[in-house]
Amino acid sequence: MSTEAGPAPLWPAGAATGVGSLPGTDPVEATKSVFDELPDLPHLPELPARGPGAAMIGRSAAILLDLPVDLQPAGWRLVPRPGLDLRRSRDLLRWDLDALTEVAAGYSGPLKVAVAGPWTLAAELELPRGHKALSDAGATRDLAEALAAGLADHLGDIARRVPDARLVLQLDEPSLPLVLAGRVRTPSGFSVVPAVEEGLVVQRLRALADATRALAGVAGVGVHCCAADVPLAALRGAGMDFVGLDAALLTRAQDDAVGELVEAGVRLIAGLVATRGGAANLSDVRRTVEPVTALWSRLGFRPEQLGEVVAVAPACGLAGFGVDEARAVMRHCRRAGRVLVDAPA
Repeated sequence: MSTEAGPAPLWPAGAATGVGSLPGTDPVEATKSVFDELPDLPHLPELPARGPGAAMIGRSAAILLDLPVDLQPAGWRLVPRPGLDLRRSRDLLRWDLDALTEVAAGYSGPLKVAVAGPWTLAAELELPRGHKALSDAGATRDLAEALAAGLADHLGDIARRVPDARLVLQLDEPSLPLVLAGRVRTPSGFSVVPAVEEGLVVQRLRALADATRALAGVAGVGVHCCAADVPLAALRGAGMDFVGLDAALLTRAQDDAVGELVEAGVRLIAGLVATRGGAANLSDVRRTVEPVTALWSRLGFRPEQLGEVVAVAPACGLAGFGVDEARAVMRHCRRAGRVLVDAPA
């Protein structure tokens, strides 16, 4: 298997990036650490230690346009009108953007912004009557539309704050394999929500990606899924510009699907530093990149193409690490990214 045409240059060769979450509660300090350690593809960090409103679902729900949420004992729920929980989430997001404005002054280059994707939001958010939003086709449509409209405002705000940045949107979809397999549990836990047809999943993701790419300052859109069984063919069908995944969860049975992604011009963000349990092996950069170099060899792609197509990242977020440890992981990812360019074989 070989390919000649490379994908669009969303980020420079040898880039490394983060997935999203970091430890701590100081957005300025967290943003500085990202721009220091991951200068080729920095990202807007999440700091879930500040509470549910700063974690993935709470922050993303704050972006939804005209679909307010409230925090219940079981999690976030759609409600008729905004309340204190939503106001808190929006305040935290605004402070994060203020920190970005301060730290990224004068920055030019790619800047990755992550939000929960429409299917993970549907799998996590509850309807006012207590069922999962995923169980209601109209609710999933409304969520996708509210997310697209909210992203227009959110990304437009970031583009004004960092005018020379090329925005790269990452849709976090850790629940996507469960949505497609019909394994999302109902709020009671006693049953599951029926599987969503793949064609509808692809359609909604493609529509959201197309609408976002049309926004000023947006360079590309992709999906990150750190779960097993990432639906690679569906994401290719949805026209994603990149796919982020945990490389340790890829199986050889998925080799052809990865190859088809690359041949279609899709870039990869490979989670190569394990993060489970709040520990990471940072002893040997060559060993870190071995899963992706071995994959590349099996696919028959040119070694020199590897660093152009693949960016290095932790397998998942770093919120479970200490601040210094998280910096060390990001630094290790940066070194690993350079190995893919300087010594890819």
